Amino acid sequence: MRRVLVPLTISSGLPPVGSVLHDVAGSAMGTSWSARCALPPANADDVLAEGMQLQLDTVVAQMSHWEMDSNLSRFNRAPAGSWHQLPAQFYDVLAYAMDLAQASAAAYDPCAGALVNLWGFGARTRYDETTFHAPADSPVQSILARREQVELDPLQRRARQPGGVQLDLSSVAKGYAVDQLARYLDAAGIHHYLVEVGGELRGAGMKPDGQPWWVTLEGVPDASASDEVVVAMHGLAIATSGDYRRFYEHDGERASHTLDPRSGYPIRNGVASVTVLHAECMAADALSTALTVLGPDDGLRFAEQHKLAARFLVRRGAMPEEVCSSAFNELLQ
Repeated sequence: MRRVLVPLTISSGLPPVGSVLHDVAGSAMGTSWSARCALPPANADDVLAEGMQLQLDTVVAQMSHWEMDSNLSRFNRAPAGSWHQLPAQFYDVLAYAMDLAQASAAAYDPCAGALVNLWGFGARTRYDETTFHAPADSPVQSILARREQVELDPLQRRARQPGGVQLDLSSVAKGYAVDQLARYLDAAGIHHYLVEVGGELRGAGMKPDGQPWWVTLEGVPDASASDEVVVAMHGLAIATSGDYRRFYEHDGERASHTLDPRSGYPIRNGVASVTVLHAECMAADALSTALTVLGPDDGLRFAEQHKLAARFLVRRGAMPEEVCSSAFNELLQ
């Protein structure tokens, strides 16, 4: 049986009379992006796609750890004790990530890039290369022993490199990019759309026929924890963190790309995936990672405390078990 999730507040506005679906797409951040918009038939889709691509290219130029000349990569190479004025977008994302790190008691940590690189999930020395070997305990403990946090100066929007910190915003920048696409469309007077970057989504308004933008929540491949859940994307964003996306076997266990920055090791708490629904995709993106690390018990408590709509799929036996927060269940119709 299909379950339907509808936000408590639904926009009453309809697309302009005569609107049709327009689809634009491209690639950025090592993945694909797409947008579906309800617009008049004569809309210039190439101009729309060009403007959206520019938004994503700006995020990459500031926050990519794959691009050697990005603002983030230059910060990671900066000498100890140096202060750096950050572009507004970069600063806002980093500040949010640092706030979540504090709120989650370091279960989420944007300063854990050295661990990400060590386990083969960074931009270089990848886990899928033939020369890669999973790390021994000593280098993991060495990174934990010397790791420090970035200091922020909100008045001047700058950050201090304490020395050797490797920022990794891959668990928040993609969600922020989705939000940037949504803001770009809103600023252009386009208020009925569904935008997506690498599977993370944000929607507003309706389709030309007055139907919501329906999205099916992501599940674990080759397994079904429960009935299908579809979401009406009225002013909602969705992000999912899953252990099935990038992983390898290490010591007989699944080494997921989601690391616990407190222990220095891939998570082993049984969480297969966490989906978070939120007004902003940046928050949904980062929170899904934080809840995955916290696990089904502490993560659910965190979600309840902060009134987050979250769905956990937990590996318990042959099929994953679904665990949902109260805020998630309240949206089910």
